[in-house]
Amino acid sequence: MHPESIAVASGRPARTHQAPVNQPIVLSAPFHYGPDDNYYARQATTDTIRAFEQAVGDLEGGQALAFASGMAAIAAVAEAQPNGTIAVVPQQGYNLTGSIFDSQQQLGRMTVRAVDLTDTAAVLDALDGARLVWLESPTNPLLGVVDLPVIIDAAHAAGALVAIDSTLNTPLVLRPLDYGADIVMHSATKYLAGHSDVLMGALVTRSAPLLESLRDRRTLTGSVPGALESFLALRGIRTLPLRMERAQANALELAQRLSSHPAVTRVRYPGLPTDPWHERATRLHQGYGAMVSFEVAGSAEDAEAVCHRVELITHATSLGGVETLIERRARYAVDAARGTPVTLLRMSVGIEHVDDLWADLSAALSPASSPIVQPSAV
Repeated sequence: MHPESIAVASGRPARTHQAPVNQPIVLSAPFHYGPDDNYYARQATTDTIRAFEQAVGDLEGGQALAFASGMAAIAAVAEAQPNGTIAVVPQQGYNLTGSIFDSQQQLGRMTVRAVDLTDTAAVLDALDGARLVWLESPTNPLLGVVDLPVIIDAAHAAGALVAIDSTLNTPLVLRPLDYGADIVMHSATKYLAGHSDVLMGALVTRSAPLLESLRDRRTLTGSVPGALESFLALRGIRTLPLRMERAQANALELAQRLSSHPAVTRVRYPGLPTDPWHERATRLHQGYGAMVSFEVAGSAEDAEAVCHRVELITHATSLGGVETLIERRARYAVDAARGTPVTLLRMSVGIEHVDDLWADLSAALSPASSPIVQPSAV
């Protein structure tokens, strides 16, 4: 089936007489003894969690494991590596991913090689002796696109496991397992759940041994998600195709308008033909995503002020919800240390009307000439 149909149909209960159409919320940790087992939710999860896993696995073309957060999912991969592992990781990427790997290095368990993932030659040079390669594409928050087929093939030839954070894509834009990746990670908090009300993560793989190894990590660390979170995330997946269609259309339109705004010095969005990663994204992806990063003329304070002036757009961290969010990423020391420009604003574009978004954004960028337009009631 097409992904639009999978998002609606997967993870449903069996179609028996008077069965519910939606998977119910199972609120229990212990279960009654069976003849051969002592069933407990921490080890074997519940029908609610498994329904979410079924939907994510079907969308990605693998088998999924749900985690209590995206961080828990990342940590399950990092902490499962043996002592002495050499890991190739993003030089510019999600800041807490870098923190997880830095922590492993500080503990003496891992040697970390941080590289610019968009520089394919640099990544290939870093593969000697590597056991794990952790990728992001697009990178967060600079939105660089990685040449996945080349890097994944080279990493496997070097004997490394390849994991990729595909949160910014969703399976509708990119399915990394199709390019040979071993593990796909999603912060389900973001686009999959889609309503900024859930903390969850997921790992997806096509390898049965790897799946069991990751399941063991989840059991040992107690990072199984809650029933309500799993129910909400699965409900969010039902509308994922519609949300992504609208959000991507809005993102492209805003990126185009921002490109000609006098208060903006650079727009980073792979859907723009002028973007350095446009060709790569067009070749490898099924869309350009709904994240737009742009740099404001002036100082860090000028960029910060834009975030405080928006009215319809929300000044907050996170991404992937129905509402548009914006923030200056270099306000965080770890992002600034990894080279994020001080005036860069990361915007997660939502599903509001694009003209209302633009009226709000352009007013915030040029407050002296454009009064802020309040969204009209509907």
